[in-house]
Amino acid sequence: MNYYPPCLKADKVLGLSPHTDLDGLTLLLQVNDVQGLQINKDGKWFSVNALNDALIVNIGDTLEILSNGKFRSVEHRAVVHPSRERISAALFYYPCQDLAISPLPDFVKDGKVKYKTISYQDLLTEYFTAELDGRNRLEKLKLEP
Repeated sequence: MNYYPPCLKADKVLGLSPHTDLDGLTLLLQVNDVQGLQINKDGKWFSVNALNDALIVNIGDTLEILSNGKFRSVEHRAVVHPSRERISAALFYYPCQDLAISPLPDFVKDGKVKYKTISYQDLLTEYFTAELDGRNRLEKLKLEP
């Protein structure tokens, strides 16, 4: 569960810094009708409508690596509301910690692997020791062109 209380200085405060999720998929249920999720597309932030009884599906870094970049993880952030609380619930789907994460053969038909192989445990360690900073953690795993 995520709880963001009202904040009178909502224009100066983020609920959660820009980041991508480490997992394969994230399912997000916005419990009340308060907007607070924003996604980054082409350098611009867009609010995601809080729809009743709807799940928001985010692709995470693990799925981006497995798909060799075909499915991109979603950079997002949470913002607060000046007068209303925001409540959401997130469910994360992720692999076993000892699994080696690398592009699947079906996504490497041209022979160009775009990401390093890394264990999910090492990915977790890197994720939780680094600062939330957009897509930077994932960019470090890319192989040179």
